[in-house]
Amino acid sequence: MCFRYANLTTLEDGYGINILPLATFAMKVYGNDPCTVFKPKINEYEVIDESQAKLISQMHKAITVIQWKLEAGVVDRRKEWGMEGRKLLHMIDFKKGTVEIDGIEYKLKDSSFPTINPAKPYELTNEEKDVIIKLTHSFTVSERLEKHMKCLLSRGSLYLVRNNNLLLHGAVPLNEDGSFREMDIQGKRYSGKALCDRMDQIVRSAFLVQDKPAVQKYGQDFLWYLWCGPVSPAFDKAKMATFERYLIEEKEPQKEPKGAYFTLKNKKEICEKILREFGVENYEHGHIINGHIPVKAGQGESPIKAEGKLLVIDGGFSKAYQKETGIGGYTLTFNSYGLKLVQHEPFTTKQNAIEKGVDIISMTRVVENAEKRLLVRDTDMGKELAMQIDDLRQLVDAYRRGAIRF
Repeated sequence: MCFRYANLTTLEDGYGINILPLATFAMKVYGNDPCTVFKPKINEYEVIDESQAKLISQMHKAITVIQWKLEAGVVDRRKEWGMEGRKLLHMIDFKKGTVEIDGIEYKLKDSSFPTINPAKPYELTNEEKDVIIKLTHSFTVSERLEKHMKCLLSRGSLYLVRNNNLLLHGAVPLNEDGSFREMDIQGKRYSGKALCDRMDQIVRSAFLVQDKPAVQKYGQDFLWYLWCGPVSPAFDKAKMATFERYLIEEKEPQKEPKGAYFTLKNKKEICEKILREFGVENYEHGHIINGHIPVKAGQGESPIKAEGKLLVIDGGFSKAYQKETGIGGYTLTFNSYGLKLVQHEPFTTKQNAIEKGVDIISMTRVVENAEKRLLVRDTDMGKELAMQIDDLRQLVDAYRRGAIRF
């Protein structure tokens, strides 16, 4: 992803990842390859040196091929996930430069893959193995990455319930009839809140269960499933068509059919059903706060859906989505007076920001006004404070009765 958007700063400066082994390998294998398909995506305001763009393209292609090979290993280990359709390297006809997908043959935009052995397409070369070993070492010894992962594990989750609001990054997997979609995980079926809780637990096991390699390996594989699995709340699409988007011109195989949630979320009764499932007591006045869903505000689409029950607060923060959305995302403000959504303009350049102030121009939309101002005691934090006060009062009472010593 960093190579795709020419974002080497995050890798090198942010996490101290040594990409020299990959760069050396990429220049050796793809030195005469323009890697046109793998050129980094930059917007009109960014400038990148031609030689640097060429090296990034080569590294991008090298690591992408390695990714496809390694993903196949996960698919083979976890056949119960039903993702065999994501193994496509063996469907390539290298002589003709084509690939067969769902019985249809497509011409490849790039058919130069010197590290792929047609007889064993998913087998890493010795040089690729060496690159992965060195990259893995760089990632696992990065102190900043470890700090961020520990923060994610201690604070993060697939959902969060606060003050009658359910916060989601992606979706809640649903069937077409609005029922919660089930997934079989190690012989037991989960759906809704139970599915998210089980997935949270599995991901943590990938980092915390050091004495059980099989448990840890399953957790590591599952973390990849959350990225691109069809019943993952963070994805909820039939497939991630990375291969097709890179290498096939036709649009049909590039499609990533979305789960039922992305349509049903616009219905008030579905949103209330989801709120109840996740334990929102006052669901009639609750909301789903949804991220990860681009909102085409430039075409008139509203971030407020399902009669005000669902609010989209991502909507296009990422530069990659801003051409599609026409905006720079949203900020939700929640205070004692109610809920407000603030729509932001995309950041372009420092000069535009200084001269035109476009980065501070915003539009505020009132979502909900409180009938009476919300007090601290009405919030989740206020309830916790009330419990602590009650505990202290009982402690003082016990002291005064002589039940505890000085």
